[in-house]
Amino acid sequence: MTEKLLQYLWNYKVFKHFDFKDLEGNPVEISDFGKWNTDSGPDFLAAKVKINEITFAGNIELHVKSSDWIFHNHSHDPNYQNIILHVVFQNDCEIEELKNRNIPTLELKDHIDENILWKYEKLIGGTQFIPCENIFDPGKIPVHFHEENVLKKLAEKSLEFEKNLAQFKNNFEAVLFHSLAYSFGLKVNAFIFRQIAESIDFTIINKIRQNETQLEALFFGVSGWLENPEDETMKIWKREFDFIKAKFNISNLKFHPKFLRLRPPNFPTLRLSQLANLYFTHQNLFSKIIHVKNTGELFEIFKDVKASEYWNNHYNFGKISSVNQTKVVSQDFIELIILNTILPLKYTYHQYHNEEIAEEILFFYKKLPSEKNSVITDWKKLDLKCKTALESQSLIYHFKNSCEEKNCLNCGIGFKILKESSNA
Repeated sequence: MTEKLLQYLWNYKVFKHFDFKDLEGNPVEISDFGKWNTDSGPDFLAAKVKINEITFAGNIELHVKSSDWIFHNHSHDPNYQNIILHVVFQNDCEIEELKNRNIPTLELKDHIDENILWKYEKLIGGTQFIPCENIFDPGKIPVHFHEENVLKKLAEKSLEFEKNLAQFKNNFEAVLFHSLAYSFGLKVNAFIFRQIAESIDFTIINKIRQNETQLEALFFGVSGWLENPEDETMKIWKREFDFIKAKFNISNLKFHPKFLRLRPPNFPTLRLSQLANLYFTHQNLFSKIIHVKNTGELFEIFKDVKASEYWNNHYNFGKISSVNQTKVVSQDFIELIILNTILPLKYTYHQYHNEEIAEEILFFYKKLPSEKNSVITDWKKLDLKCKTALESQSLIYHFKNSCEEKNCLNCGIGFKILKESSNA
């Protein structure tokens, strides 16, 4: 038993029976279990307890053992002067101070199903994919579980966007550019690509976006790749970058994307070229993205995005590849961009003046297929169906924020597992 678990059971009233009696044998009727206090002070506030036909209103403190009152130094703490009930899992000693103040003690050991303790130990002690793997049941997933998880994720992402908007003077187009750069960088180069994007004033992007060669030159130059040109195309890019750098007074600071452990189609050279092509192709990209009504329109924006002709037979500068083909973005990559950048930004943009935006965004997620990664693969091994992006995004979010942290007491699935009796 832990104090956190005891608080959880008290808050959700998970007991075998409620015929409570204090240590003196007096019936204890709990008319209000109080409000769970996660800050300093008593564990439950504004509770109501009836003992010997007298109703007391005040706070309740919970401990695993009654002696914890002494170990936690509550005796001289003014925050604990309005205690009306001391609730413990096990009464291991009499607290003289509480007895003198006529504060009753309620022992819960015989009111809690031992099976709950066994389950909790299995949850927090497990080393599997998720803590409850051995007792997981897909039927324990609550109604609207996936919708709630995705909305939580969108709310968190929205806060990030709002911080960025404050930093960049409420310029949604600039924030979109930074976020797209992050997505194009994938895991290995995400932060580096964002640094590249944030190092360039977005007004510069707007001024040169009608010239794809200049956009590429800007990205490649800031990446430090054009200092020693190896072929004629690189010389053109260097000449354009030197011109842009002088015209717009661009910093000498360079960022160096990584190639290590990346498959050639994901090389940063190709991804930055594709990002340049996206902004060259769609001169009003932000407006298009914000006003799309369905996934088909979103795919239409990205489906023809490709690296420039130089990259048809290159993956890196100056090295001709035996494979000659147009380097278009894949459908999986487009889905990744939509999930990680487009939908969260649409939600952020519309949330203050479109009451139905949450439902609209969830509809987008329901129309996109599930992601394919190791986390989703492991969820499926537990006989959990995952067909849409709503489900995959929810499960990835839940895994990172609940399962990895072993935050089982704040998990809807964990709540059902603990509350419902098991014969296992």
